[in-house]
Amino acid sequence: MLRVLTLSTLFPDATRPNFGVFVERQTLGLAAHPDVDLKLVAPIGLPPWPLRRAARYAQLAGLPQHEDWKGVETWRPRFTTIPGTGGRFHVAALVHALKPLLTDIRRDFAFDLIDAEFFFPDGPAAIALGKHFGVPVSIKARGADIHHWGHAPGTAAQVIAAGRSAAGLLAVSEAMRDDMAAIGIPREKIRVHHTGVDLARFAPADRAAGKAALGITGPLVVSLGALVPRKGHDVVIDAVAAIPDANLLIAGDGPERAALAGRIATLGAGDRIRLLGSLPHGELPSLLAAADVMALASASEGLANAWVEALACGTPIVITAAGGAGEVVTDPAYGRVVAREAGAFEGAIRNMLAAAPDPVAVRRGAERFTWEANTAALFEHLNSLSLWEREGAHRASDGKGEGRHGRRV
Repeated sequence: MLRVLTLSTLFPDATRPNFGVFVERQTLGLAAHPDVDLKLVAPIGLPPWPLRRAARYAQLAGLPQHEDWKGVETWRPRFTTIPGTGGRFHVAALVHALKPLLTDIRRDFAFDLIDAEFFFPDGPAAIALGKHFGVPVSIKARGADIHHWGHAPGTAAQVIAAGRSAAGLLAVSEAMRDDMAAIGIPREKIRVHHTGVDLARFAPADRAAGKAALGITGPLVVSLGALVPRKGHDVVIDAVAAIPDANLLIAGDGPERAALAGRIATLGAGDRIRLLGSLPHGELPSLLAAADVMALASASEGLANAWVEALACGTPIVITAAGGAGEVVTDPAYGRVVAREAGAFEGAIRNMLAAAPDPVAVRRGAERFTWEANTAALFEHLNSLSLWEREGAHRASDGKGEGRHGRRV
């Protein structure tokens, strides 16, 4: 039985049901593996008092410290994040909060390794904790954790050092593996670990009926993602506004909402383009299945779950060459990869609307990405790290052979 301690600051809770749902799904899949015993630590960062009295932080502060989350024993320790410091103190604060907690957990659950599911601050903190408890650490890179924290002045060195010290590393795409290597993380330590999609829930449906339920007539484009500049919703808004009779529904929320609403009003497209706000993940299959195209103009990605979920619904995608886009759009039926410009998106969307591919053919693009394959690959990866660690310790105790990470002892 492989005893896994999963660590993730990116994980849903009662106040944020959509926060890191893909990490949740991966974790639940691994926890259900017959040869795995898994406990979860999902830390919550809060600013110091009195800032944490603000409504958005008060909700998080009120969450239970220890609970059963969908069948997984879960701890939600708090750690202090200091505004205006660029995250440079996040790791130290997280280690300070976790060391006594993991000491308590380890009395009854002697975890074999730490599985860090987001690179920052989880990764560097996991390395420190792994050294303290004498267990190997795996870290997974997903996107912004490398593209932002791996380049930010206050945190880049911590990210790179963690990557070099980890027993094993995962990346959501080949492109992410390249990005990690580009900042100095050893490529040979990185294994590509693709996301999964629930093919039973995300599936083609009656598109006309789906549009009618949404009050839509005519072509429908859907976009998913937080309303932040990186997602490029403004590009898609401009593109769809230029296509007569086309509609756009954007699911997501964030700081750019007011600016995007203003842009829609300025374009006079309020009757065709709507901001839906944040939707429960369970409502996304019907939305995606109703769409003719899913468009997302991201500046950076790892391998977006929204891409694969759209394909599973038989909906082609128009996306930028961000992250693993080329690993997903490997057939013209799956969509187009274009420049991050409104004109390029307009042209590609028009093309997909004029010659709509068969939804069955589109869905084949998602059939490579299953949660079953995700779980099997993750188990094999983590188990291999644990076996290597145990064999290294055995060789060291015998006074011969190689110790941990291939060093002679």
